[in-house]
Amino acid sequence: MARTPLLQLTDIALTFGGDPVFEDLSLVVQPGDRVALVGRNGSGKSTLLKVMAGLVEVDKGGVVVAPGMSVGYMEQDPSMEGCATLGDYATSGMDPSDAWRVDSVAEGLKFDPARDVNVASGGERRRAALAKLMAEAPGLMLLDEPTNHMDIEAIGWLERELSQTRTGFVLISHDRAFLNALTRATLWIDRGQVRRQEQGFEHFEAWRDKTWEDEDMQRHKLNRKIKKEARWAVEGISARRTRNQGRLRALQDLRAEKAGQIKRQGTAAMALDAGQSSGKKVVEAVGLTKSFDGKDIVKGFDLTVNRGDRIAFVGPNGVGKTTLIKMLLGEVEPDQGSVKHGTNLEIAVFDQARAKLNPQTTLWDNLTTDPSMAVSGKADQIMVRGNPKHVVGYLKEFLFDEAQARAPVHSLSGGEKARLLLARLMARESNVLVLDEPTNDLDIETLDLLQDLLGDYPGTVLLVSHDRDFIDRVATTTIAMEGNGRAVTYAGGWTDYRNQRAEDESVAPKAAKTKGKAQAPKEMAQAGLSFTEKHRLQELPNVIARLEAEITKLGELMADPALFTDHPVKFQKATDALLERQAKLDDAEEEWMMLEEKAG
Repeated sequence: MARTPLLQLTDIALTFGGDPVFEDLSLVVQPGDRVALVGRNGSGKSTLLKVMAGLVEVDKGGVVVAPGMSVGYMEQDPSMEGCATLGDYATSGMDPSDAWRVDSVAEGLKFDPARDVNVASGGERRRAALAKLMAEAPGLMLLDEPTNHMDIEAIGWLERELSQTRTGFVLISHDRAFLNALTRATLWIDRGQVRRQEQGFEHFEAWRDKTWEDEDMQRHKLNRKIKKEARWAVEGISARRTRNQGRLRALQDLRAEKAGQIKRQGTAAMALDAGQSSGKKVVEAVGLTKSFDGKDIVKGFDLTVNRGDRIAFVGPNGVGKTTLIKMLLGEVEPDQGSVKHGTNLEIAVFDQARAKLNPQTTLWDNLTTDPSMAVSGKADQIMVRGNPKHVVGYLKEFLFDEAQARAPVHSLSGGEKARLLLARLMARESNVLVLDEPTNDLDIETLDLLQDLLGDYPGTVLLVSHDRDFIDRVATTTIAMEGNGRAVTYAGGWTDYRNQRAEDESVAPKAAKTKGKAQAPKEMAQAGLSFTEKHRLQELPNVIARLEAEITKLGELMADPALFTDHPVKFQKATDALLERQAKLDDAEEEWMMLEEKAG
């Protein structure tokens, strides 16, 4: 029996600014679909999600949502006008009896519902939008870059939640590991055409490359045919004869077909130049200790950075990764300890806050007014790795056109701002690169190119990222900042770190038993718990209290005798939620007892 689609688009056409975004687009989203929506920055991914959500009206064609089906859309930059706190926004329009769901999701996504919207960061506002969507539990979720500005722990929580849901979703993300884990089908937007493959994102690149290979072969055959027909036309065969007119018209049609082909967008012509080599030892840090407002960043931290090292700093948002890097660079003084720099250091920084970009001035001015790039007496040129270059020509290497060169920076998308920041970064010679969240908003192709460049870069890289795949591809060393001043160095990337961490945790209880009677009972108890287990033991009482409060609220809701008769659907949802919360409470209490027993 055929399933009723959740959503169906038929012969959609949409034009912005005179240019078609989509023409004759048709697609179907089925129940249970887990779809990756991919394409270059600016290809129309977010626009297509808004069409699916009914937020953008198409020029022609039909958008049909299944009867009784609700569609939820998580936008990248939600408007919170009229809301005092993030929680107010997340619960807006929601039945008060369902508001408890927001608190549950907020814990996993790690944002404070009481946070004032006027001081909340872009990442916090985005997580509130995601919490609102998940708490509303629509029949179809449309997720636009949900992992941007989210730390690895929160990404892992979201990944687990989405892997367990039966709700269909369409997902835009640059995070390969996230897409690989969750998706079962792929929608690919390429030059206004949308293709679908019934395989998840892990198969996308092979499919894309084969599609482009076939396209190049067809283009080659077309060019050969045009050359053959053009040769015939000039070799003296009379085109005035009636029998030859059709062949000439066919040649004209071939040329029109070639002219009508849309050229694929190239990749940015990015390049890195390390300039002169630094000394073999880049940074030597001994006994670094730092705290802010009573919160420990690091305690007694030692690190030697050698030329060519690629070091990733990982950990939750707010744990102090950027602060530690600034201490290593000498920009922040430690409370205790010392930092010694090697010779000939030329440091270039990619700032996650985009602070080096002036949003009110143009792309042109952002480059030409930078003292490190300005060319004396040449208002239209900049210095690029020691050589003068026209500013528009350089911007074109990063896929900006001439019109954009005179546009203000605030008009750019997130991906375009990231590319502009890379353009500034790569114009300089450097032998130490500091990349603070470089992957946010970059499309897959640009990420691939950046990874290749870093692989060939002879200098040193200090990287802060929450993109697990990017860390695996780039890092040779990972420093895990786990809170309470604990920072541990592991060889390899993210996967290596997680594997070593798991081995350490399995060995820890055995090691405690071998230390003998000289060890105090309290120390033995603490040694028997891993760092994660200690943190979990401290966290569980709050988890249990929250679950008990949610169960109480649900019980009060279901105590209303009219709920079952007047609102059977709501009664069933409340019943399911009550059973789910009770099961989680049982698990949490059992886990707490186990950890308490393990701790002695």
